[in-house]
Amino acid sequence: MTYAISQTCCSDATCVSVCPVNCIHPAPGERDFGGTEMLYIDPATCIDCGACADACPVDAVFPVESLTGAQRAYAEMNAAYYADTPAPRPDEDSPVFHAWGEPAFTHTLPADFTAPRVAVVGTGPAGMYAAEDLLLHTSAEVTLVDRLPVAGGLVRYGVAPDHPATKRIGDAFARFHDHPRVRMLLGVEVGKDVTADELAAHHDAVVYAVGAPGDRRLDIPGEEAAGSLSATTFVAWYNAHPHVPADAIELSAPRVVVVGTGNVALDVARILLTDPEELARTDIADHALAALRSSAVREVVLLGRRGPEDAAWTRPELLALTQLPGVELVVDDHDPRIGAALDAAGPQDKAALLRGLPRAQPDHAAPPPEGKRRLVLRFRSAPVEVTGDGTGSAPHAVGAVRVTGGGRTEIRAGMLLRAIGYRGAPVPGLPFDEATGTVPHTRGRVTGRAGTYVVGWIKRGPSGGIGANRTCAAETVTALLEDAAAGALPAAAHSAKAFRRLVRRRSPQLVDARGLAAIDRAERARGSREGRPRTKLATVDELVAAARRRVPLGR
Repeated sequence: MTYAISQTCCSDATCVSVCPVNCIHPAPGERDFGGTEMLYIDPATCIDCGACADACPVDAVFPVESLTGAQRAYAEMNAAYYADTPAPRPDEDSPVFHAWGEPAFTHTLPADFTAPRVAVVGTGPAGMYAAEDLLLHTSAEVTLVDRLPVAGGLVRYGVAPDHPATKRIGDAFARFHDHPRVRMLLGVEVGKDVTADELAAHHDAVVYAVGAPGDRRLDIPGEEAAGSLSATTFVAWYNAHPHVPADAIELSAPRVVVVGTGNVALDVARILLTDPEELARTDIADHALAALRSSAVREVVLLGRRGPEDAAWTRPELLALTQLPGVELVVDDHDPRIGAALDAAGPQDKAALLRGLPRAQPDHAAPPPEGKRRLVLRFRSAPVEVTGDGTGSAPHAVGAVRVTGGGRTEIRAGMLLRAIGYRGAPVPGLPFDEATGTVPHTRGRVTGRAGTYVVGWIKRGPSGGIGANRTCAAETVTALLEDAAAGALPAAAHSAKAFRRLVRRRSPQLVDARGLAAIDRAERARGSREGRPRTKLATVDELVAAARRRVPLGR
């Protein structure tokens, strides 16, 4: 019996580091690492030791014999990778080519080396991988800073609630929250509560892991309509992000248009169409669950500018979507090139997973069919205009989306969600490249600011999943420690205690590690009453009150 890696793979390669026979690829230091949909176990080499399954932080590794039904496809995906892929090639330029599992330092740390005091801004995966490297491999002191009064970043607010295994990576990060060399200061925003210069003056180095909170625009007429929103907003809404109000989303129309073919587009389509009682067992926001229970949405039309062969989603996520109970998937074959691409798809092509789906040309001007939920995949089609609903009661709401493909087609819909990519935002006090939406840097060193570093999407752009941040963090932390060993870090002018005093004066929403633990207890206690893993507190005031033990555990 061998093992196989499944849909929830986060590609952080913890499994690689424990495998005794090197049967998991692509591995860190190989050219394809970070460029595949997931990691794969070679069935011809696997010795059935189970070490990878024990080490996996997101429960993505299973014995092949335990996979049933559609899950068997993951065993085939693992085996097919080795049938179609030449022997892995090392990448000598990789920061982890010579040493995986810790930063690959090129400087020898002197005997009298004093580990730096480092602030890490952002508590999502990128920031926590950087903190992990610093804490496990040096005696550095780390200050964790986040603008929200709760930790987690995209693990808490970006992963879909029906992917609980993926969220378990947060448990691995949480073990550092109360580390004896960690000080946690949540609810502190750089540029508002403290400046970048003040943060730098109290630490030897600062690592920014602030992600890409913005989104790309369509730049079409009517895009500013009330019902035209970014998928970023929708994801934040159903994940109880405190900056998105409970009434931000209205689900009163039977059809929604989603623009994009990436995994985020699949996430929002799936949440809109999933039986709400299935979601009631997750940590979805209470307000989102209530809205979905009363939702009028019966159909989601997903638009892809190019053909099915060029869709950005991953095969594991698409496979999971095709198995969604009670949801019919239909390929809109308005363009003959769509069917031709599906028929020509090879066994390992993503488009092959769509080959057996019904093909039709739905009437998008009419209401969707009664009594069923449906996802229509419309490729070779792009939005060109959003028009109003024409009722006079909501003059700025979406009424229809005009799209290309088969001539100009009007899709009657009550909401448009654009899922065409994230974008980084400027950090006050740091340089910013408007073209790429990133902070200019060299191997993580911020241009023109000694002692300041970046990691994650603000460093490399919004690409790569959770695990990609591990090697990204290794490169940045390596650069930081090289600078520390070379004496190139500017010495902190003020103490850690002075910084804590400063933020206590500036931030009325300050939460520390004990407060974060109190939030966690409150959310879990509330969730347990309903058979849910947790019920998230959805506003800053609620989170801060729970941190200060002012929120009752019962309802």
